[in-house]
Amino acid sequence: MPLSSRSASFRQLSAFHTVARLGSVSSAAEEMHLTQPAVSIQIKILEESAGTPLLQRTGRGIRLTAAGELLAGYAGRILELWREAGEEMATLQGVFAGTLRIGAVTTAEYLLPPLLVAFVNDNPKVTVKLHVGNRDAIVRMLAGHEVDLAIMGRPPPELKTASNAFARHPMAFIAAPKHPLMAAKTLRMSDLANAHLIVRERGSGTRATVERLFKDAGQPLRIGSELSSNEAIKQMCAAGFGVAFLSLHTCVLELDAGLLKLLRLKNNPVERDWYAIRLASRQLPQVALAFEEFLCMPGQARVVSQLGKPKRVKAKG
Repeated sequence: MPLSSRSASFRQLSAFHTVARLGSVSSAAEEMHLTQPAVSIQIKILEESAGTPLLQRTGRGIRLTAAGELLAGYAGRILELWREAGEEMATLQGVFAGTLRIGAVTTAEYLLPPLLVAFVNDNPKVTVKLHVGNRDAIVRMLAGHEVDLAIMGRPPPELKTASNAFARHPMAFIAAPKHPLMAAKTLRMSDLANAHLIVRERGSGTRATVERLFKDAGQPLRIGSELSSNEAIKQMCAAGFGVAFLSLHTCVLELDAGLLKLLRLKNNPVERDWYAIRLASRQLPQVALAFEEFLCMPGQARVVSQLGKPKRVKAKG
């Protein structure tokens, strides 16, 4: 059924979108600083305009109807466009302000905060919304217009994107200093077969990289432990429980303190790139464009100044 000629207001769309996002009228009312009846009235009026129920009450709360699911997506886009329009208007008036919406893969959470701090120090009227997740989650957020820029190790082939490499991304096989493999003068990928390899979960960029390394070496990947947390992997590895493959950005402190070391493996660490990625079809807000430029102009120099250069090891012999 087409929408009624009676226009929906931003207040109604905002109330409905907040309920859809939080899954609760009471939670939406609390976030919007309104009473629950006030939120319910806004949604009732919107349902009259839509000509169909948008929410269905259940024993455990509410859920969206099929029409509600559809309208929630459009409501989010409408509200986001209105926010962007306001920020762009402010920029035209000489006030550089707005919300920088960034999605970052979990490994980048060690890389990105110092860069965001430097950017906001230069632009104090900018606020930051940083979403951190594994690669698959961030790709979904980028596709759904939930973030303007995504920071990850390679552009997603499933989306039409524009990407800019802004810094090198070293990843390496590491272990505790007293791990038996540390005594070897030189190692091959085949030597890791029985080393209890600790890796990230499927869907992460680090996992995809280690899978490709073993495939390129013609060796089977035998996983000892699979964890979704870089911190947990570091702690297990430092305790002597196996060998890990991690981004060196995640373990700068542990390497400097001697808690972890790089294995004497050829081409360890491997180096990839960090990319700032956006949808090719979407015009970025001025704030996101400015941050993209901030990253790409002196990106590698900024990263090195914050985290230092990655250590390298040489095989003995």
